[in-house]
Amino acid sequence: MSINLLEMGQKAKTAAFELAHLAANARQEVLEFSAKQLLAQKEALLAANTLDVQAYQKENADQRFLDRLLLDEQKINAMATGLQQIALLPDPLGQMNGWVNHAGLKINQVRVPLGVVGMIYEARPNVTVDAFGLCFKTGNAVILRGGKEAMQTNICLSEILRASLVAKGYNPDAIQLICDPSHQLANEFMQLKDLDVLIPRGSARLIRAVVANAKVPVIETGAGNCHLYIDRTFDLEMAKQIVVNAKTQRPSVCNAAEKLLIHQDAKAFVGEILAALRAENVEILGDEAICQLDKNVKLATKKDWETEYNDYTIAVKLVESLDEAIAHINRYSTKHSEAIITNDYQRSQYFLDRVDSACVYVNASTRFTDGFEFGFGAEIGISTQKLHARGPLGLKELTTTKYTILGDGQIRK
Repeated sequence: MSINLLEMGQKAKTAAFELAHLAANARQEVLEFSAKQLLAQKEALLAANTLDVQAYQKENADQRFLDRLLLDEQKINAMATGLQQIALLPDPLGQMNGWVNHAGLKINQVRVPLGVVGMIYEARPNVTVDAFGLCFKTGNAVILRGGKEAMQTNICLSEILRASLVAKGYNPDAIQLICDPSHQLANEFMQLKDLDVLIPRGSARLIRAVVANAKVPVIETGAGNCHLYIDRTFDLEMAKQIVVNAKTQRPSVCNAAEKLLIHQDAKAFVGEILAALRAENVEILGDEAICQLDKNVKLATKKDWETEYNDYTIAVKLVESLDEAIAHINRYSTKHSEAIITNDYQRSQYFLDRVDSACVYVNASTRFTDGFEFGFGAEIGISTQKLHARGPLGLKELTTTKYTILGDGQIRK
């Protein structure tokens, strides 16, 4: 294993110990100062990002992920605002739940940091800032391994954040960036014993690779083969607005809708719904029933039902029942976000109870699956698994608990 990587792990451990005992007001002050420094360094950030964008455009014919990579003044302002909001959120550390047991022991469950958080992610520079903000607020050190597409931007961001820590008199190793994008080093990182948890954020392929190779605990996030289901009774205008928003408001992100299921009793409205999507330049694939209803629809393959497009493409299927829709979703979903559009309260509750995903909606766009939208201030990702945390990972989800027990001589008999 790389000596430098081992050193990074040890430095992160040291920084994590210091952070765990840093006062809440000190952590808040650092985050507020870091936000100001991001704004002060806008020109440097934009220059670094331009290098990444130019390199990406030169090397990649597929431009779908350019939206994730590109920084502008508005996005930099949003990153700074995000840090400011995290700074002002209630401090989760030290929260206590206590009781006295039968032996007179005073048992306290106390919320504490996870320790050292590792993140592997792709071309989204805002993740660098979000990860630092959330981890620092919760007393965790973080080691970041971003994608090569955003390398210059991430280096610039990490230097600004580390300099902010130094300026305030704190250990800059609270945030470290792996600047080598090689797959070999990524595999070594996944096996770094100093990590308390590893969080991958990106494509399904990336997440599968991390789960397969990691030798430390992993929280799976990101992959979003999200579904919308239009039930047999529904409001047409509402349905069109939700479908278009969920698919096109930002198609490259994990909470964008990729599949649309429509009850057979609603097939008379298929033409209007598909027309609303075509008006936004969405390519439509469909099963045989949908293709028969609309001759301009291309036939979807079995692989399509499993695919997260991250683009202006959607696959549409006609289903005979609510149960068929639920079965299809539970089979092909990545357990991220699903929604039902219906006028029937009982059927909506049936859908909520039986769809096995982190976030399940009634009459709303899946695009709301986001820590900020949920009122968490920010998030480090959307967990699609069931252990430790599920859904948007906010401050509480970046902590764990320990028990402190106070006695006065008790022994067990």
